[in-house]
Amino acid sequence: MPQTAIEAQVEDGGSASKPQRIIKLSKTTDDSDKKGTNKRVKDIEICVPIVYGTIAFYLGRKASESQSHKWTVYVRGATNEDLGAVIKHVVFQLHPSFNNPTRIVEAPPFELSECGWGEFEIGISIFFHSDVCDKHLDLYHMLKLYPEDESGPQSTKKPVVMESYNEIVFPDPSECFFARVQNHPAVVVPRMPAGFSLPVLAPVENTNEKGRGDTKDHPLSQWFLNFSEADELLKLASARQQVGIA
Repeated sequence: MPQTAIEAQVEDGGSASKPQRIIKLSKTTDDSDKKGTNKRVKDIEICVPIVYGTIAFYLGRKASESQSHKWTVYVRGATNEDLGAVIKHVVFQLHPSFNNPTRIVEAPPFELSECGWGEFEIGISIFFHSDVCDKHLDLYHMLKLYPEDESGPQSTKKPVVMESYNEIVFPDPSECFFARVQNHPAVVVPRMPAGFSLPVLAPVENTNEKGRGDTKDHPLSQWFLNFSEADELLKLASARQQVGIA
């Protein structure tokens, strides 16, 4: 069954504090695991808070019957950090009326923009690097173009923002994955187990091909929602790392 998330909608930015949704993904044991070439760190969980959603602007005088809004759909780090160390690529499935409705974004930031007139459900499939998880995660998001509680003409300056928050949990991560995100600001990593030595890391493809992959200075960042649970989760993880609490 596809995973769903709790959603928050605002029309003018702001913050959101919603009950968190946790998705656990485990990697299937393969030959490399059995041969010891990709050893796993047992009894450890890595957590990656993510946000996915849409931001839609009304085009006003530029609007036509077939293109009334410009919108962007995206997957971002919950605190706007680069997710390229975890996510390999994202597939966005648009309405069949769009040209090439299956869109693949190979590098962060994982997003695409389009123009249209109608609301529809967007399929979002997240694929991870091979040492992270061999399963992909299917999510679904409803594109919203019109505010639900606003009367009169729609504003061209105030977008309709719809975002969902998830925490993706990876139990028993591979040593390579654990080492790569050990000090990553977007990933919650427990203290390194006693006696564990970090392996030599091979470069991960697609993580830096487009330069910075974070969304801190994104043109739409002023409209991103602030999910307080993500801030608290990452601050707690950082504090635990500093004082050496497992």
